This record gives sequence, structure tokens and C-alpha cells, in this order.
Amino acid sequence: MEAHPIRRGLTLLGVLAAHPAAFGIVPIYAVVWFFLQRDTLDWHAVATLATWFMTLVIQRAVYRDNQALQAKLDELLRAHGDARSGLTKLDQQEPEDIERHRDKAQKED
Repeated sequence: MEAHPIRRGLTLLGVLAAHPAAFGIVPIYAVVWFFLQRDTLDWHAVATLATWFMTLVIQRAVYRDNQALQAKLDELLRAHGDARSGLTKLDQQEPEDIERHRDKAQKED
């Protein structure tokens, strides 16, 4: 099933936000802000930039944990002879497709 472009874009945005290069955007944005609107760069602006930075830190930690969990689950699926090998690629689907798969699997049990 082909994913909707908006859902695919949102998933890609989440992956990009977890990339280390995303942290470089915050200081670049701060420098541009400083030169273009220096009078609005006050403590509220610093709080905004800090919030943005912490959001990226949290996104990175969640992404790392999810990737580690997926690697462990993939290894368990490979090691268990009765496991369906198609499940190893489930994490490459969109979240809504994964939810549909889980709902279908629960109904089959």
C-alpha cells in the first residue's frame, strides 16, 4: 500500500530531526535572528531556542532507543525459527499501517 505523501513527509521530518546535523540548525537560526532582528533577541528568544534544542535532544534519544529496540527485535525474529520473516520489515511502514497490522493480528488471536 502506497503511503500518503503527507504521512511519508512527516515520518521523514521525524527522522531528519533525529539526525545530528539538525542540531546545527539552532545556532544558525540564532545567528540569523541576531543579525536580522537583534532587538527581539531577548530572554524569551533564548527560551525559544533552548526549547527547540531540547526538543531535538528528546527526538534524538527516542529515535536512538527505537532503533536499538528494532535491532533487538529483528535479531529475535531471525533467531526464532517459527517467526514470520515479514515482520522484520514492519518498522519501514507508516505508523498507521503498523497499527492496522497490529489490529489485524490481535483479531486473528
